[in-house]
Amino acid sequence: MKFGFIAHPTSTGLLHQVKLVDMLDRTLEEQAWGYQAERWQQRNLVPFIDFGRIVSACGAECSGTLQFMPLTAEQMLRQPRAIAERVLQGVTALKAEGAELVGLGGFTAIVGNRGVATMEQAEVAVTTGNSLTTFAAYANLMDSLRLLRISAQAAEVAVLGYPGSIALAVARLLVEQGCRLRLVHRGNVQQAQAHLEYLPSQYHAQVSLHDNLEDCYAQVRFYVAATSSGNLIDPRRLLPGSVVLDAALPKDVMDVPHQRRDILLVDAGLVSASPAVHLGLRSLGLEPKRSLNGCLAETMILALEGRAEPFSLGRELPVNKVLEIGHIAERHGFSPSPMTHDGEVLTGEAFDRLHRHHHPRRALRASDASHEPLALRSEVLNSFAEHINPVLREFYRFNHIERVFSHGQGCWLTDLNGQRFLDFVAGYGCLNTGHNHPAISKALQGYLQAQFPTFIQYLSAPLHASLLAQRLAALAPGGLNRVFFSNSGAEAVEAALKLALAASDKRSVLYCDNGYHGKTLGALSVTGRAKHRTPFEPLLPRCESLPFGDLHALRTRLEQGDVAAFIVEPIQGEGGVILPPPGYLAGVRALCDEFDCLWILDEIQTGLGRTGKLFACEWDDTAPDIMVLSKSLSGGLVPIGATLSRDAVWQRAYGDIDSFALHTSTFGGGNFAAAAALAALDVLEQDSLCANAAEVGAHLQDGLQRLVERYPFLVAVRGRGLMLAIEFRQDMSGGVQALVKELAGRIPGQAMATYRMLSGAVRAHLETAAQALEQSLEDMFVVRFMTKLSEEHGVLTFVTANNNRVMRIQPPLVLTWEDAERFLSAFASVCEDLATFQS
Repeated sequence: MKFGFIAHPTSTGLLHQVKLVDMLDRTLEEQAWGYQAERWQQRNLVPFIDFGRIVSACGAECSGTLQFMPLTAEQMLRQPRAIAERVLQGVTALKAEGAELVGLGGFTAIVGNRGVATMEQAEVAVTTGNSLTTFAAYANLMDSLRLLRISAQAAEVAVLGYPGSIALAVARLLVEQGCRLRLVHRGNVQQAQAHLEYLPSQYHAQVSLHDNLEDCYAQVRFYVAATSSGNLIDPRRLLPGSVVLDAALPKDVMDVPHQRRDILLVDAGLVSASPAVHLGLRSLGLEPKRSLNGCLAETMILALEGRAEPFSLGRELPVNKVLEIGHIAERHGFSPSPMTHDGEVLTGEAFDRLHRHHHPRRALRASDASHEPLALRSEVLNSFAEHINPVLREFYRFNHIERVFSHGQGCWLTDLNGQRFLDFVAGYGCLNTGHNHPAISKALQGYLQAQFPTFIQYLSAPLHASLLAQRLAALAPGGLNRVFFSNSGAEAVEAALKLALAASDKRSVLYCDNGYHGKTLGALSVTGRAKHRTPFEPLLPRCESLPFGDLHALRTRLEQGDVAAFIVEPIQGEGGVILPPPGYLAGVRALCDEFDCLWILDEIQTGLGRTGKLFACEWDDTAPDIMVLSKSLSGGLVPIGATLSRDAVWQRAYGDIDSFALHTSTFGGGNFAAAAALAALDVLEQDSLCANAAEVGAHLQDGLQRLVERYPFLVAVRGRGLMLAIEFRQDMSGGVQALVKELAGRIPGQAMATYRMLSGAVRAHLETAAQALEQSLEDMFVVRFMTKLSEEHGVLTFVTANNNRVMRIQPPLVLTWEDAERFLSAFASVCEDLATFQS
């Protein structure tokens, strides 16, 4: 059976979409077949979609066409009789094209007395589709109650639009389930009493009638909206925990700006087709099967059933028919779930956010991980989204990496779902000794039990911090005898920059392109990546960048004689684990000596054994004037940073009574962090972690190199010790342009000529957008690789900060050969799975 469907735009934006479709349709036809006057005549309906062959989940088939009445509801209301005639003309035209059933969407039904008047004059069966819309809205509400663990008998629901056909049918369904209803209507008291008679008398005690929505805002948390006027519900006034099922077209919820995460707005009355349903529109792996308007879906389903009948007409929709069409829809693979709003799927997590407003309870604590792990997981994810970073939360969800870890030991993490993961991120290099190393944990427990004081460093010489400074001075190369303690790597860099400027009579600072030193203002000023810097500019003055690894460029700039300091990483970690040419660090040392420039070496990631030596500069047998450490200094258990310098540098900067306290930190140099660092240094030495990093790292690098040689999307493996990275390149450059040309060459018309007629600015924007899309998809390939590693093999990895196509491989230095083999096996398996385009 073939059906026809008449829709109309429900907003100005959709009206403009219909205008665009109409213009493209006529233009392409003209280009294909030549100019014809009749092609540019007024149209009653605008063709939009031809469903060639629809196949349902149970194998039934039909075909159909969807056309638009090019008017909004507001425009139609101004001339209802004229529009009713146009609708009838449209129905007749669709019948002439072979339709045996015609569905009327939105106001195209209302102007014909909810389809009754249209049906009386038409020569083909007509349906408004309101029965399936009603069923979907009713199912949406019942699902909402279920997800919020609220019984129907305990729910009070405001129904807007009563006694319109959808609102009346929803009310009948809900009272039968035991819901208490507030029926919001238009009219006076006498009319209200007449409206009540639409419901069976045994349910009247459950119902109250209201002519004003104001009566609901302060007491009701559930709304089903199905008026014909729209723009009634102000989301800013809803109670926390409210859920609005908006089945109206135009929408009953006001389009006003708000940032509320404690309410849910649902586009109700929609259905989605399952993967087993085919609408005859699949192209490029896509098919528009989600969030179909219930009225369109009902028409389609009746055609699949071969039922050319006026299923939904008039004000009163029999409840049994509403339930019948819902069950038929489900049999054919159409369902009211998932619920959506503005095209976004509303997950169970969205409802979890509302639970506390319906079921007050004590706040969950970390100690609940053992007996309420799933509830705690939900609470943590919601709290993260609401109070910390909603964009990052969405990134986690989009990439299937939404986890909450509750246990860590060595190289392994366990989440609240009980799944274990091999951690190859290690806090971006913070966890050289692994998660919760027992020796460090024992040291901190002993510290607390002994009741050592922590923050007394400006009243006395701090016990543990002083011993840690002595220990670091003994371990560090090049006479780095003075230590300033802080709380992070960025703070350590800030301290280093201030120290260098205070110790020098020069004012310029040099740094390297693609380098990374942190995101505080000073550290950011010497970070060589525009995406980190641009939003905060202007940054500190007189900071200039040079190419990494280029001694000639460094010499040329130092020759100007105004450079106080040069800051550089031994290996650019966040830049993609980029190694400089052999001898570069030794060359830097020589140039800085020659031109009286202080050399700041950022060993925050590379230091403390990561590269196979205690400090990466030892590979070049050299040392800086100032060195910064952090990350794994405390074994990852307590935040700490350290800025080491030669005596002479510190003396020039802070060596008298007027300057000794120019740079201080309230929490920097606390004994507790120092106690952790002392224990971490013991572990590094006693467990020979530098040697382990060198040996296991070389084994990993060899194994990954073999994969690089086999799979073309792997560009290179590089690094030293257990500071490794894999660079990917799934080249898609030119792919969008090729796709567009391919399609343009196959559709009738002169698509390329049309493109050339666009303004140069428009073409430039389109080409820029195409390139950006290709680059984003290339980045997405790496993220999908990471997702497969974690979802299918329990291995955690991540990209570097400066390069989304470089995967960092930085496990704890306690990594065993067995776990290294586990990683290599998992990595190889994912490579094979994604090797569709292997050469």
